[in-house]
Amino acid sequence: MRVGDRISHVKALRPAPRRRVEPLAEPRGLSPDTPPGSEGLAQLLGAGCGRNRYGEHLALRRWFSEPAGCEPQPEALRLIAPDAPKEAADPTQWLFLDTETTGLAGGTGTYAFLVGIAWWDAGGLEFEQFFMRDYSEEHSVLVALGERLAERRVLVTFNGKSFDWPLLETRYRMTRAITPRAPRAHLDLLHPARQLWRLRLGSVRLPELERHVLGWNRGADVMSELIPQIYFDFVRGGPPEPLVPVFRHNQMDLRGLATLAAKVFSLLAEPESASDDALELYGMSRLLHRRGSPAQARGLYTRALESGLPEAVDRAARRELAQLAKRELDFPLANSLWQDLLGDSREGLDAYEQLAIYYEHHAHQPERAATLAREALTNLRKALHSGHIEPGRFRRTQARLEHRLARLMRKASRPVAGRLLADAIG
Repeated sequence: MRVGDRISHVKALRPAPRRRVEPLAEPRGLSPDTPPGSEGLAQLLGAGCGRNRYGEHLALRRWFSEPAGCEPQPEALRLIAPDAPKEAADPTQWLFLDTETTGLAGGTGTYAFLVGIAWWDAGGLEFEQFFMRDYSEEHSVLVALGERLAERRVLVTFNGKSFDWPLLETRYRMTRAITPRAPRAHLDLLHPARQLWRLRLGSVRLPELERHVLGWNRGADVMSELIPQIYFDFVRGGPPEPLVPVFRHNQMDLRGLATLAAKVFSLLAEPESASDDALELYGMSRLLHRRGSPAQARGLYTRALESGLPEAVDRAARRELAQLAKRELDFPLANSLWQDLLGDSREGLDAYEQLAIYYEHHAHQPERAATLAREALTNLRKALHSGHIEPGRFRRTQARLEHRLARLMRKASRPVAGRLLADAIG
């Protein structure tokens, strides 16, 4: 980081200077600290000046006819946010949020210099963006955002629980004057997107989801890692033109977020009608499995396996379906799936152990269970030598299997001893 950037970054550690508290009755000239390109930026964007009791900021508002809104079903909402209140199912309460910041790592030294929000209105999507032309305008931006948060109490983000919202909370605290109303619910779509599409796409960055899941391409776009430097250059007196793509990038993120929300909720509302994409089916089955919908998860696991999964994913799907079948006491299905996995160097260890458990506790065949435990120990040692298991897990699994085998040997010997005693008496 260059010296000028470090100075800009360190300034974020200090609360921004407060302006006079009473509302501004008339427009006034720009602060002497405001970068010289500010008026040019407003003209390029068609933006205006937002004003409140803490001063001014650049404000841009637009309405787009796409994407249209959605009506989330309570069942789908429960899969995304199990603890969300009922009002979270009301899309008129949703506020989409995305920030552009002076650093991608977050922390107390990072500003959210551009805050973009959006909401569904009049059959389309309303956008609003608040921009700090210099650091002294942070209070004004945060007040403007707080007003919108009070109007719509359900926050919808993409990685916002880990980044955007904690960063904004930090900036609010550092003002020592402005306290926002916390959202009643926060729907972060990053985590369901990972469950649904990471195996299929590898990356679940929003542009990748737009292209491969939502079916549209945002076109030329500024790279996220360049955005902090573009802002630093502007506040040091650089030209405003490089910031225009940053505003568009933020708008496209909000558009993609809203479109993704509609896609995710429609998909989870009727998972049985999903496409036959095997990896997407597997992703949905895992999400439903973890959210307590075993019947739907089981059907989707089966469909995913029938559609043809890559080898490693196929093994994982069989293991997870076997665990689900076991919990539902469907031992024929569970055992069939465990048998399929016996030859696998990774999943096979668990399969041997699960079958041993079945034959010991349910089939009451300790001899068969003991044979499986011995085979498991043999394969465990092979896995260690081939590097398929780390030493710590090896030791834990070995101790568990040896303990089971000793117990099974004692069980297996009891009937023999009983028969010998009966023969002796007879």
